[in-house]
Amino acid sequence: MDTTTAAAPSAPPPALVTDRRLTLLCLVLALGVFTTLLDTTIVNIALDHLRAVFGTSVAGTQWIATAYLLAYVAVIPVSGWLAERVGARTAWLCAVAAFLVGSLLCGLAGSLPALVACRVLQGLGGGMVMPLTLALATRLAGPERVGKATAAVALPGLLGPLLGSVAGGALTQALSWRWLFLVNVPVCLAALVLGRLLLPASRGRRGERFDVRGFLLLTPGVVAVAYGVAELPGGGARAGLPLALGVLLLAGFVAYALRARRSALIDVRVFARRGFGLGSVITFAAGFSTYALSFLLPLYYQRVHGDSVLRTGLLLLPQGLGTMFFVVGLRPLAARVDSRLVIGAGAALTMLGTAPFALAGAHGDTALLLAGQFAQGIGFAATTFPVMTLALASLGPGETAGGSAAFSVVQRVGAPFGVAVVAVVLQHLLNGAGSTAAAFSGTFRWVLGLSALPLLLACLVPSAPRK
Repeated sequence: MDTTTAAAPSAPPPALVTDRRLTLLCLVLALGVFTTLLDTTIVNIALDHLRAVFGTSVAGTQWIATAYLLAYVAVIPVSGWLAERVGARTAWLCAVAAFLVGSLLCGLAGSLPALVACRVLQGLGGGMVMPLTLALATRLAGPERVGKATAAVALPGLLGPLLGSVAGGALTQALSWRWLFLVNVPVCLAALVLGRLLLPASRGRRGERFDVRGFLLLTPGVVAVAYGVAELPGGGARAGLPLALGVLLLAGFVAYALRARRSALIDVRVFARRGFGLGSVITFAAGFSTYALSFLLPLYYQRVHGDSVLRTGLLLLPQGLGTMFFVVGLRPLAARVDSRLVIGAGAALTMLGTAPFALAGAHGDTALLLAGQFAQGIGFAATTFPVMTLALASLGPGETAGGSAAFSVVQRVGAPFGVAVVAVVLQHLLNGAGSTAAAFSGTFRWVLGLSALPLLLACLVPSAPRK
């Protein structure tokens, strides 16, 4: 998936990075990941408040989220080439800096069009942070320790959206909507300073050719699919054309990349490898459970239980606690167990944690629901970390930048796709004759069934134990 098959010169030999220093470097990288992923939820939970502030329609306000998503996915395919062209560290610092400037301008915006434009700049920076982070962490760790590295940088990806609900409600009620964006500034500054001081310097390849044809096929294709998926809940007519165009462009890119081989922006042949291909499919399928639950749970508490935005954020904390419990307490044990058993157990725990919501109705026992969320958090972590390790460990030294970009594309398309499907189901049930509580229970039953997909796919994972 990289633009070259030679070992990347910017990658320091893994043996030169001790375990202790690897942990420190991954924590620095995690700062950038955390703020970009936190931003998504922290803003989304306040969209209705922003609609009132700017005196606009729901459709107009939705562009605050949509513009960020489209810019985010548009720039991911370029990140691999940029890492090779200017060096992975330089590319990462530039991405974090772009996100910082975009956040600052969003906080100072005086109108909705200005805010949407600044969200595009935010998305361009944020979209490159995750793939570049994964590429850097994988190179620093080497195949032997890729699991440890991905756990350190992926944890913010699971905690950020959960903490964002609490932070968004608190900042909006206590301060101002502008702090939804300004809160990113000190975190980004810390990431830039620490990254400049601690991350190993790297040299890019000045003669690295940019794949213009691949870019013109892949980037519009990914953006069109992401936009079409985001429009699915609004009706098939609005989603059909961009989805069809996106699929056509992506099919064209695959055909082109198979002919172009190593000169393509992304080498699609790595998806044929068992580890990378299975990891990508399981990650996409997780959009029906992990991300769909992140979408459904806030709505459930607010519409069925009548909870406030801030209380809803607090009620979601058990998920994050479950994730932390796995990372701190269970991951060392899980690292010595067959990875397919860990992934399967994680999928089963996610289903177990979803069951109380599917059966709750209008008066679910709060303690049981919170326990279910704790189980979901463990299940999310038990699935996410080994799957990411499975995919990235199959990449060669010269494929980490492009491979990380491709894996991030799968994540960013799979997440909204799963949410969109569940949103369509929920809307259909809400339009029926039943109550709101019954509609949510029915939707959670759909999530419960779709959560079985990663469980089934876990049976196909290679049986070698995780390292």
